[in-house]
Amino acid sequence: MWTLFLQIVAGILGIWLAVMYVPRVEFIGPWQQLILAGAILGLINFFIKPILKVITLPLRILTFGLFGLVINMLMVWLVDVIFPELIIPGLIPLFWTSLIVWGISFILIKWMPAK
Repeated sequence: MWTLFLQIVAGILGIWLAVMYVPRVEFIGPWQQLILAGAILGLINFFIKPILKVITLPLRILTFGLFGLVINMLMVWLVDVIFPELIIPGLIPLFWTSLIVWGISFILIKWMPAK
């Protein structure tokens, strides 16, 4: 349950930081929608991402784990499709957004003790 909470927080912070610092990434809705989009991203990362990681294990082995970045980009793209208020135009902003979300998630999950 703690990990789910941390994933949701990481999704919210990641989208907010990407909107603030990644060029051309925009959110044109109210802040409540941004929190909802981040929460949905956290839920997707918690429930769907582990399944995709198991399915794509051979690709992740062949690419020495770099395919995990593609999975992260896919998760952020899925939230971009679900929320028309979130605008991520192109692969480069999508890459940086997914990298920010991954970094925050990594820091929160690895450094915050489980309760």
